[in-house]
Amino acid sequence: MSFDGSFTHAMTGELNQLVSGGRVSKINQPYDNEIVLTVRSNHENYPILISANPNYARVQVSKIPYVNPHTPTTFTMTLRKHLSGSVLKKVSQIDNDRVMIFHFTTRNEIGDLKEMRLVVEIMARHSNIILVDTQDDMRIIDAIKRIGADKNRYRTILPGDTYITPPNQDMVNPFDENVDYQQIEDLTKEFPNQEVLSAELRKRIQGLGKDTSLYLAQAMHEDGTVKDKFDKFFDHFNNPIPTMIEHGKSNSFNVYPFEDNNIQYDTLSELLDNYYETKARLDRVREQGGQLIKVARSELKKNKNKKKKLEKTLDNTKYADEYRIKGEILTTYLYKIQKGMTKISLPNFYDNGNEIDISISNQLTPSENAQKYFKRYQKEKNAVSFVTEQLKKTNDEIDYFENILSQIEIANPSDLDDIKVELKNEGYLKHHNNRNTKNKNKNTKISKPEEFITDKGIHILVGKNNLQNDKLTMKDADKRDTWLHTQKIHGSHVIIKDFNPDDDTIETAAMLAAYFSKARDSATVPVDYVQVKKIRKPNGSKPGFVIYEGQKTIFVTPSKEFVDQLRENK
Repeated sequence: MSFDGSFTHAMTGELNQLVSGGRVSKINQPYDNEIVLTVRSNHENYPILISANPNYARVQVSKIPYVNPHTPTTFTMTLRKHLSGSVLKKVSQIDNDRVMIFHFTTRNEIGDLKEMRLVVEIMARHSNIILVDTQDDMRIIDAIKRIGADKNRYRTILPGDTYITPPNQDMVNPFDENVDYQQIEDLTKEFPNQEVLSAELRKRIQGLGKDTSLYLAQAMHEDGTVKDKFDKFFDHFNNPIPTMIEHGKSNSFNVYPFEDNNIQYDTLSELLDNYYETKARLDRVREQGGQLIKVARSELKKNKNKKKKLEKTLDNTKYADEYRIKGEILTTYLYKIQKGMTKISLPNFYDNGNEIDISISNQLTPSENAQKYFKRYQKEKNAVSFVTEQLKKTNDEIDYFENILSQIEIANPSDLDDIKVELKNEGYLKHHNNRNTKNKNKNTKISKPEEFITDKGIHILVGKNNLQNDKLTMKDADKRDTWLHTQKIHGSHVIIKDFNPDDDTIETAAMLAAYFSKARDSATVPVDYVQVKKIRKPNGSKPGFVIYEGQKTIFVTPSKEFVDQLRENK
């Protein structure tokens, strides 16, 4: 189900139950187009994620941790000025549209009570978050996206403008008391095809996404009166059963288990956290790490092209021995070379005396012709050594950037700073500050690895990028700790903070190593484990690269649910 008007209705009801009457304690903007209002209600803090992200616009209580930018945005400061300490009276919705309004009571400069509204328009790329002063003729104070007249002729969204609601759709609100059931019955009779009926319902009933209208059309073709079927369907949005419906990798969220293969949650917000966690994380990483991804892909492509050329050059050097043989044969039979010859056939004593044709120059002496072949042999021999060395370096570069891309793929936005510092230190990103920036970056504080605690209370640390991995394994870990890594697969360094872990602990750590690797979606993943004292980092090797010996291997199947349960232990 999409976050359509009907789902907005359900979420509005949930938020009113949880946070109405609560007080705003924190306001942050961890990502572009997204803010988090922390409301304290009934002795509990509720972080309300309000997103105007073009792909994942939504409103929910989110328990997914986030990291704030070092400097708050202008919009964040505006919200803090007007809403910090205010009371959230209620959350409302305009008809059954995708517009949610947070009603706040606060005090002005002279201490008088006043009402402020935070309007959230959940409309894909047109989504917005707008702060409005209701006592000043609905004047817009600011918006997370400012819209001028050049972008929208119907209305502008700029500080000082009067807030105008989105255009009225002139459609039936299914939650109104005056629903024209006869019109619904006529449509059901006229369009027996479910998909056609769903399209017609979307034209007449407000707040229906495509999937919602399909479920409604299916419900209208069941037995019973039109009124009973219609009211029963929309009652699911008043009394939701938060449900994730599984369709392989393309799961969907819903307010009711309309299909089989479903997982149910306690709240709509918990449902959305599970649905959007990976999607939103990848989107935020792509947005904030765009430069890193571009550099890594560019370097990867460049080195793959270089590898092809080196392999072609190496393939050409396979004739080096043939030049040596011809030089030796010419040296042996110099007396047979006659003046003016351009080719000669001589016995090949490396091939049972069979004749071999050798091209020669009539401008050179017999001895010079032989020396020409020896020089070509030596040149090709030297090329083999050089190309082989270059090929190894190129393969190392390819492996390195494939590793960087896999780390970005599993990274949280907060992990990107370490990767950026690493690429700067390695010379792949330009330094825009003074000449000492490189040395400063080398001393930049590295973020901490993620920590997990097993049911037995044992701590397991997981590095999320090369700088974290190096520090975790080579500096922080005790030599008696146990180190794990996916076998021949890019992934995280994992440390068990225990000198003699049992089999269950090793399996738990292996599950983490497999999950935080490129093989996250694989069925069976080999994971090596060995004591830290057997890990070595070769001189001059890339960040994150180590070698080891004496390891054992365990095979596991990574699971997001398992990792989530471990996070709850902490």
